[in-house]
Amino acid sequence: MSKTHKEWERPLNELEDGIIKLKEVSKKEKDPQKREALEAKIADYETRRDRYVEVMYSNLGAWEKVLVARAEKRPYTLDYIQAIFHNYVELQGDRNGFVDHAIVGGPAMLDGRPVMIVGHQKGRNIQERQLRNFGYARPEGYRKAIRLFEMAERFRMPVITLVDTPGADAGVEAESRGISEAIAAAIFKMFELTVPSVSIVIGEGGSGGAIGIAASNRVLMLEHSIYSVIAPEGCASILWRQADRGADAAKALKLTANSALEFELIDEIIPEPIGGAHRDWPTACANVKGAILKHLGELDQLSPSAIYEDRYARFRKMGVYEDIFGS
Repeated sequence: MSKTHKEWERPLNELEDGIIKLKEVSKKEKDPQKREALEAKIADYETRRDRYVEVMYSNLGAWEKVLVARAEKRPYTLDYIQAIFHNYVELQGDRNGFVDHAIVGGPAMLDGRPVMIVGHQKGRNIQERQLRNFGYARPEGYRKAIRLFEMAERFRMPVITLVDTPGADAGVEAESRGISEAIAAAIFKMFELTVPSVSIVIGEGGSGGAIGIAASNRVLMLEHSIYSVIAPEGCASILWRQADRGADAAKALKLTANSALEFELIDEIIPEPIGGAHRDWPTACANVKGAILKHLGELDQLSPSAIYEDRYARFRKMGVYEDIFGS
Protein backbone atom coordinates (compact mmCIF):
# COMPACT_ATOMS: atom_id res chain seq x y z
CA MET A 1 0.00 0.00 0.00
CA SER A 2 1.42 3.41 -0.98
CA LYS A 3 1.73 5.66 2.05
CA THR A 4 2.10 9.00 0.27
CA HIS A 5 0.91 10.62 -2.91
CA LYS A 6 4.52 11.14 -4.01
CA GLU A 7 5.26 7.41 -3.79
CA TRP A 8 2.04 6.54 -5.60
CA GLU A 9 2.84 8.93 -8.47
CA ARG A 10 6.54 7.99 -8.65
CA PRO A 11 6.39 6.27 -12.10
CA LEU A 12 4.62 9.32 -13.52
CA ASN A 13 7.08 11.71 -11.90
CA GLU A 14 10.02 9.75 -13.27
CA LEU A 15 8.52 9.98 -16.77
CA GLU A 16 8.07 13.73 -16.41
CA ASP A 17 11.63 14.14 -15.12
CA GLY A 18 12.82 12.32 -18.23
CA ILE A 19 10.86 14.72 -20.43
CA ILE A 20 12.40 17.72 -18.68
CA LYS A 21 15.92 16.35 -19.15
CA LEU A 22 15.29 15.64 -22.85
CA LYS A 23 14.07 19.21 -23.32
CA GLU A 24 17.24 20.55 -21.73
CA VAL A 25 19.37 18.39 -24.03
CA SER A 26 17.31 19.49 -27.04
CA LYS A 27 17.90 23.17 -26.26
CA LYS A 28 21.67 22.63 -26.23
CA GLU A 29 21.77 20.46 -29.35
CA LYS A 30 23.10 22.35 -32.38
CA ASP A 31 22.66 19.64 -35.01
CA PRO A 32 19.20 20.23 -36.65
CA GLN A 33 18.63 16.55 -37.38
CA LYS A 34 19.50 15.42 -33.88
CA ARG A 35 17.35 18.18 -32.42
CA GLU A 36 14.43 17.12 -34.59
CA ALA A 37 14.85 13.53 -33.41
CA LEU A 38 14.92 14.66 -29.80
CA GLU A 39 11.78 16.75 -30.25
CA ALA A 40 10.01 13.77 -31.80
CA LYS A 41 11.06 11.65 -28.85
CA ILE A 42 9.83 14.33 -26.42
CA ALA A 43 6.46 14.49 -28.19
CA ASP A 44 6.17 10.71 -27.95
CA TYR A 45 6.97 10.74 -24.23
CA GLU A 46 4.46 13.55 -23.63
CA THR A 47 1.78 11.54 -25.40
CA ARG A 48 2.62 8.53 -23.25
CA ARG A 49 2.47 10.70 -20.13
CA ASP A 50 -0.93 12.12 -21.02
CA ARG A 51 -2.32 8.64 -21.67
CA TYR A 52 -0.80 7.36 -18.44
CA VAL A 53 -2.39 10.19 -16.46
CA GLU A 54 -5.76 9.65 -18.10
CA VAL A 55 -5.75 5.93 -17.34
CA MET A 56 -4.29 6.41 -13.86
CA TYR A 57 -7.02 8.87 -12.82
CA SER A 58 -9.94 7.33 -14.70
CA ASN A 59 -10.99 4.94 -11.94
CA LEU A 60 -9.40 5.88 -8.62
CA GLY A 61 -10.18 3.78 -5.57
CA ALA A 62 -10.97 5.22 -2.14
CA TRP A 63 -7.36 5.04 -0.94
CA GLU A 64 -6.03 6.65 -4.11
CA LYS A 65 -8.55 9.47 -3.57
CA VAL A 66 -7.08 9.96 -0.09
CA LEU A 67 -3.59 10.21 -1.56
CA VAL A 68 -4.64 12.71 -4.22
CA ALA A 69 -6.53 14.81 -1.65
CA ARG A 70 -3.26 15.03 0.31
CA ALA A 71 -1.04 15.88 -2.69
CA GLU A 72 1.58 18.44 -1.68
CA LYS A 73 1.12 20.48 -4.84
CA ARG A 74 -2.67 20.58 -4.56
CA PRO A 75 -3.94 24.20 -4.32
CA TYR A 76 -4.74 25.30 -0.77
CA THR A 77 -7.19 27.90 0.51
CA LEU A 78 -4.88 30.89 0.01
CA ASP A 79 -4.16 29.72 -3.54
CA TYR A 80 -7.87 29.69 -4.37
CA ILE A 81 -8.34 33.06 -2.70
CA GLN A 82 -5.58 34.59 -4.79
CA ALA A 83 -6.95 33.12 -8.02
CA ILE A 84 -10.68 33.72 -7.51
CA PHE A 85 -11.13 36.75 -5.27
CA HIS A 86 -9.86 40.33 -5.16
CA ASN A 87 -9.02 42.79 -2.38
CA TYR A 88 -8.80 40.02 0.20
CA VAL A 89 -7.95 41.29 3.69
CA GLU A 90 -6.92 38.60 6.15
CA LEU A 91 -8.16 39.16 9.71
CA GLN A 92 -6.37 37.64 12.69
CA GLY A 93 -7.15 36.69 16.26
CA ASP A 94 -10.14 35.45 18.22
CA ARG A 95 -10.33 38.56 20.45
CA ASN A 96 -9.49 36.34 23.42
CA GLY A 97 -5.73 36.67 23.14
CA PHE A 98 -4.98 33.75 20.82
CA VAL A 99 -4.05 33.44 17.14
CA ASP A 100 -4.46 30.35 14.97
CA HIS A 101 -2.85 30.14 11.53
CA ALA A 102 -4.54 26.88 10.53
CA ILE A 103 -7.74 28.79 9.74
CA VAL A 104 -7.52 31.93 7.62
CA GLY A 105 -10.25 34.33 6.64
CA GLY A 106 -11.44 37.81 5.92
CA PRO A 107 -13.54 39.90 3.54
CA ALA A 108 -12.89 39.92 -0.20
CA MET A 109 -14.55 40.79 -3.49
CA LEU A 110 -16.02 38.17 -5.82
CA ASP A 111 -16.78 39.70 -9.22
CA GLY A 112 -17.46 43.04 -7.56
CA ARG A 113 -19.49 41.58 -4.70
CA PRO A 114 -18.26 41.60 -1.08
CA VAL A 115 -18.07 38.14 0.50
CA MET A 116 -16.56 36.64 3.65
CA ILE A 117 -14.04 33.83 3.16
CA VAL A 118 -13.00 31.31 5.82
CA GLY A 119 -10.83 28.28 5.18
CA HIS A 120 -8.25 25.83 6.47
CA GLN A 121 -4.67 26.40 5.37
CA LYS A 122 -1.87 23.83 5.23
CA GLY A 123 1.83 24.41 4.58
CA ARG A 124 4.13 23.20 1.81
CA ASN A 125 7.46 23.13 3.67
CA ILE A 126 8.30 22.27 7.25
CA GLN A 127 8.29 25.92 8.40
CA GLU A 128 4.85 26.59 6.90
CA ARG A 129 3.49 23.31 8.21
CA GLN A 130 4.58 24.14 11.73
CA LEU A 131 3.08 27.62 11.44
CA ARG A 132 -0.21 26.19 10.15
CA ASN A 133 -0.10 23.26 12.61
CA PHE A 134 -0.34 20.92 9.60
CA GLY A 135 -3.91 22.11 9.01
CA TYR A 136 -5.15 21.05 12.45
CA ALA A 137 -7.12 24.05 13.69
CA ARG A 138 -7.16 24.99 17.38
CA PRO A 139 -10.08 26.46 19.38
CA GLU A 140 -8.97 30.01 18.57
CA GLY A 141 -9.25 29.21 14.86
CA TYR A 142 -12.92 28.33 15.18
CA ARG A 143 -13.54 31.32 17.44
CA LYS A 144 -11.96 33.52 14.78
CA ALA A 145 -14.30 31.90 12.26
CA ILE A 146 -17.26 32.73 14.51
CA ARG A 147 -16.14 36.36 14.62
CA LEU A 148 -15.99 36.44 10.82
CA PHE A 149 -19.40 34.77 10.49
CA GLU A 150 -20.88 37.43 12.79
CA MET A 151 -19.26 40.16 10.70
CA ALA A 152 -20.68 38.63 7.53
CA GLU A 153 -24.16 38.58 9.06
CA ARG A 154 -23.87 42.18 10.22
CA PHE A 155 -22.81 43.47 6.81
CA ARG A 156 -24.98 41.05 4.77
CA MET A 157 -22.03 39.34 3.10
CA PRO A 158 -22.35 35.77 1.75
CA VAL A 159 -20.05 33.29 3.48
CA ILE A 160 -17.67 31.10 1.45
CA THR A 161 -15.72 28.41 3.32
CA LEU A 162 -12.94 26.19 1.95
CA VAL A 163 -12.45 22.95 3.87
CA ASP A 164 -9.08 21.18 3.91
CA THR A 165 -8.08 19.61 7.23
CA PRO A 166 -7.21 16.14 8.56
CA GLY A 167 -9.20 17.10 11.65
CA ALA A 168 -9.20 19.49 14.58
CA ASP A 169 -6.25 19.72 16.94
CA ALA A 170 -6.65 17.09 19.67
CA GLY A 171 -3.64 18.12 21.75
CA VAL A 172 -3.68 18.88 25.46
CA GLU A 173 -3.62 22.66 24.92
CA ALA A 174 -6.49 22.56 22.44
CA GLU A 175 -8.55 20.37 24.78
CA SER A 176 -7.81 22.65 27.73
CA ARG A 177 -9.01 25.68 25.76
CA GLY A 178 -12.24 23.96 24.72
CA ILE A 179 -11.83 22.65 21.17
CA SER A 180 -15.13 20.73 21.27
CA GLU A 181 -17.08 23.75 22.48
CA ALA A 182 -15.42 25.99 19.88
CA ILE A 183 -16.37 23.65 17.02
CA ALA A 184 -19.94 23.31 18.32
CA ALA A 185 -20.23 27.08 18.65
CA ALA A 186 -18.97 27.57 15.09
CA ILE A 187 -21.52 25.09 13.75
CA PHE A 188 -24.28 26.78 15.74
CA LYS A 189 -23.26 30.20 14.45
CA MET A 190 -23.39 28.97 10.85
CA PHE A 191 -26.90 27.64 11.45
CA GLU A 192 -27.94 31.08 12.71
CA LEU A 193 -26.83 32.90 9.55
CA THR A 194 -29.46 34.51 7.35
CA VAL A 195 -26.96 35.23 4.56
CA PRO A 196 -26.13 32.64 1.87
CA SER A 197 -23.32 30.23 2.68
CA VAL A 198 -21.40 27.85 0.42
CA SER A 199 -18.73 25.38 1.55
CA ILE A 200 -16.28 23.54 -0.71
CA VAL A 201 -14.20 20.57 0.41
CA ILE A 202 -11.00 21.20 -1.59
CA GLY A 203 -8.84 18.45 -0.08
CA GLU A 204 -9.34 16.61 3.18
CA GLY A 205 -12.60 17.03 5.04
CA GLY A 206 -11.74 15.44 8.34
CA SER A 207 -14.20 14.97 11.20
CA GLY A 208 -15.43 17.88 13.34
CA GLY A 209 -12.50 19.93 12.14
CA ALA A 210 -14.22 20.06 8.76
CA ILE A 211 -17.88 20.39 9.78
CA GLY A 212 -16.93 23.27 12.08
CA ILE A 213 -16.89 25.55 9.03
CA ALA A 214 -19.07 23.50 6.68
CA ALA A 215 -22.60 23.85 8.06
CA SER A 216 -23.68 25.77 4.96
CA ASN A 217 -26.67 26.05 2.66
CA ARG A 218 -24.65 24.31 -0.03
CA VAL A 219 -21.77 21.88 0.51
CA LEU A 220 -19.69 20.96 -2.53
CA MET A 221 -16.68 18.68 -3.03
CA LEU A 222 -13.89 18.67 -5.54
CA GLU A 223 -13.82 15.43 -7.50
CA HIS A 224 -10.77 13.97 -5.75
CA SER A 225 -11.39 15.35 -2.25
CA ILE A 226 -12.53 13.28 0.73
CA TYR A 227 -15.07 13.84 3.53
CA SER A 228 -15.02 11.55 6.55
CA VAL A 229 -15.73 11.29 10.25
CA ILE A 230 -12.13 10.15 10.86
CA ALA A 231 -8.87 9.75 8.93
CA PRO A 232 -8.47 6.25 7.42
CA GLU A 233 -5.32 5.57 9.44
CA GLY A 234 -7.09 6.57 12.66
CA CYS A 235 -10.02 4.33 11.83
CA ALA A 236 -7.68 1.40 11.08
CA SER A 237 -5.86 1.96 14.37
CA ILE A 238 -9.14 1.74 16.28
CA LEU A 239 -10.71 -1.19 14.40
CA TRP A 240 -7.69 -3.37 13.68
CA ARG A 241 -4.91 -1.81 15.77
CA GLN A 242 -3.02 -1.44 12.48
CA ALA A 243 -2.62 2.05 11.03
CA ASP A 244 -1.16 0.59 7.84
CA ARG A 245 -4.59 -0.80 6.95
CA GLY A 246 -5.70 2.70 5.97
CA ALA A 247 -6.71 1.48 2.51
CA ASP A 248 -9.20 -0.98 4.00
CA ALA A 249 -10.59 1.72 6.26
CA ALA A 250 -10.87 4.20 3.40
CA LYS A 251 -13.01 1.76 1.44
CA ALA A 252 -15.27 1.08 4.43
CA LEU A 253 -15.66 4.77 5.35
CA LYS A 254 -17.26 5.72 1.99
CA LEU A 255 -15.31 8.98 2.06
CA THR A 256 -15.22 9.84 -1.65
CA ALA A 257 -17.19 12.63 -3.28
CA ASN A 258 -19.32 10.09 -5.17
CA SER A 259 -20.33 8.40 -1.92
CA ALA A 260 -21.09 11.74 -0.24
CA LEU A 261 -23.32 12.74 -3.17
CA GLU A 262 -25.04 9.35 -3.12
CA PHE A 263 -25.84 9.74 0.58
CA GLU A 264 -26.99 13.36 -0.03
CA LEU A 265 -24.33 14.78 2.26
CA ILE A 266 -23.22 17.19 -0.45
CA ASP A 267 -24.98 19.02 -3.25
CA GLU A 268 -22.52 18.83 -6.12
CA ILE A 269 -19.19 17.38 -7.21
CA ILE A 270 -16.88 19.95 -8.83
CA PRO A 271 -14.88 18.30 -11.63
CA GLU A 272 -11.10 18.46 -11.53
CA PRO A 273 -8.67 18.65 -14.47
CA ILE A 274 -7.30 15.34 -15.74
CA GLY A 275 -4.64 14.29 -13.27
CA GLY A 276 -6.10 16.26 -10.37
CA ALA A 277 -6.23 19.90 -9.28
CA HIS A 278 -2.50 19.85 -8.47
CA ARG A 279 -1.68 19.45 -12.18
CA ASP A 280 -3.74 22.37 -13.45
CA TRP A 281 -4.40 25.11 -10.92
CA PRO A 282 -6.06 27.58 -13.34
CA THR A 283 -8.70 25.10 -14.46
CA ALA A 284 -9.34 23.89 -10.91
CA CYS A 285 -9.78 27.46 -9.67
CA ALA A 286 -12.07 28.33 -12.59
CA ASN A 287 -14.25 25.30 -11.82
CA VAL A 288 -14.48 26.24 -8.13
CA LYS A 289 -15.36 29.84 -8.96
CA GLY A 290 -18.06 28.75 -11.39
CA ALA A 291 -19.63 26.49 -8.76
CA ILE A 292 -19.59 29.24 -6.13
CA LEU A 293 -21.25 31.74 -8.46
CA LYS A 294 -23.86 29.19 -9.53
CA HIS A 295 -24.97 28.34 -5.99
CA LEU A 296 -24.81 31.92 -4.74
CA GLY A 297 -27.04 32.87 -7.66
CA GLU A 298 -29.59 30.26 -6.59
CA LEU A 299 -29.48 31.30 -2.93
CA ASP A 300 -29.84 34.98 -3.84
CA GLN A 301 -33.42 34.20 -4.87
CA LEU A 302 -34.30 33.36 -1.25
CA SER A 303 -35.25 35.74 1.54
CA PRO A 304 -33.11 35.83 4.73
CA SER A 305 -35.64 33.72 6.62
CA ALA A 306 -35.85 31.25 3.72
CA ILE A 307 -32.05 30.94 3.67
CA TYR A 308 -32.12 30.10 7.38
CA GLU A 309 -34.87 27.49 6.87
CA ASP A 310 -33.15 26.06 3.79
CA ARG A 311 -29.99 25.36 5.77
CA TYR A 312 -31.91 23.80 8.64
CA ALA A 313 -33.91 21.56 6.31
CA ARG A 314 -30.79 20.49 4.42
CA PHE A 315 -29.10 19.06 7.51
CA ARG A 316 -32.30 17.84 9.17
CA LYS A 317 -33.00 15.38 6.36
CA MET A 318 -29.58 13.69 6.60
CA GLY A 319 -29.36 10.12 7.80
CA VAL A 320 -31.67 7.13 7.71
CA TYR A 321 -33.86 6.20 10.63
CA GLU A 322 -36.94 4.12 11.39
CA ASP A 323 -39.82 5.08 13.64
CA ILE A 324 -40.35 1.96 15.76
CA PHE A 325 -43.59 3.32 17.18
CA GLY A 326 -45.16 3.70 13.75
CA SER A 327 -46.34 7.24 14.34
